[in-house]
Amino acid sequence: MRRGGVRTFALELARGPGGAYRGGERLCGWVLLEAAAPLRVRALKVAAHGEAATHWLEGRSVGVNAVSSDFTATETYLRRRQLLLGDTGETTTLPPGRHEFPFSFQLPPTLVTSFEGKHGSVRYCIKATLHRPWVPARRAKKVFTVIEPVDINTPALLAPQAGAREKVARSWCNNHGLVSLSAKIDRKGYTPGEVIPVFAEIDNGSTRPVLPRAAVVQTQTFMARGARKQKRAVVASLSGELVGPGRHALWQGRALRIPPVGPSILHCRVLHVDYALKVFVDIPGTSKLLLELPLVIGTVPLHPFGSRSSSVGSHASFLLDWGLGALPERPEAPPEYSEVVDDVAAVGQSPFLPPQDFDMSLEGPFFAYIQEFRYRPPPLYSEEDPNPPSEAMRPRCMTC
Repeated sequence: MRRGGVRTFALELARGPGGAYRGGERLCGWVLLEAAAPLRVRALKVAAHGEAATHWLEGRSVGVNAVSSDFTATETYLRRRQLLLGDTGETTTLPPGRHEFPFSFQLPPTLVTSFEGKHGSVRYCIKATLHRPWVPARRAKKVFTVIEPVDINTPALLAPQAGAREKVARSWCNNHGLVSLSAKIDRKGYTPGEVIPVFAEIDNGSTRPVLPRAAVVQTQTFMARGARKQKRAVVASLSGELVGPGRHALWQGRALRIPPVGPSILHCRVLHVDYALKVFVDIPGTSKLLLELPLVIGTVPLHPFGSRSSSVGSHASFLLDWGLGALPERPEAPPEYSEVVDDVAAVGQSPFLPPQDFDMSLEGPFFAYIQEFRYRPPPLYSEEDPNPPSEAMRPRCMTC
């Protein structure tokens, strides 16, 4: 249906629907306007906007009444406006036909990655508004995606992560023995499509069989008015084999692949997206033994040289510390972030897979005492010198 002689009024971006932007780039496109007859225009404006917003309700009882508290917070990252036509107090008459009005915006140097969550979001859009005399304003809107780079080639994200915990298996007043767990991964930063090799030791000193498992968990934290709301979801998981009573199990790099999920969001004041590798042991009759190792999901994979070799070196050193003997093979280069996301977006799905609801069996206190693994023990003491001096260097007796 034509509205006042306007057949088409739409926005187009230069990169198309699958393109993503980052801070510091230019957002370019054009407004398409097709008129069926001579069109009087007062002004044509374009505005780009981006913000993070959180919102949720919490109910509480006050006597016999139920009171709801509203928690809302916003943080603006982008606000740009551009006049494409008119707004001088006089109208402009456009001839019938198709018209294109280009626009270009310089994005701020630092932005936050686009995100959609249960209680909050980070959204970016561009709007075009057509003002005409005596006619309601015509509007068009286009949403675009921002992916702020997170480079995992930093010393903090290349450092190995390790921890150890133990727990006494109890049921009622009975003590069934001690279960201990230690785990380690070669670094803190990963990108989607990579495989996390999980190294773990499980000592079952109890009288019952236990089951070790591991999962990558996403935690969404929403903040407003000093309050917090969290939602957790499992994005990848694996399960080991039962460890019998008095038995010992060793994971020598169990593979856990990261699906196409959104990167970590750590520098937003109203919401955070964090990841962690949770290694835990199911103990019958008592709460599980849980160990948490922090993760950062990035967008820039490991460089093929330099940082890559240092990562392999650290990987080899902790393999030797665990007594696994052989050095690891040189791992394949991880995929680019855009390759993993584009494979999903090409078939019409969302570029980020929605995480599954957090399993109730994983609920509980997610605190773990992180400690460094012990250093390699010194050599055994011996009365004999393992490197005796040669005959030429041996001191002679002064009385001979």
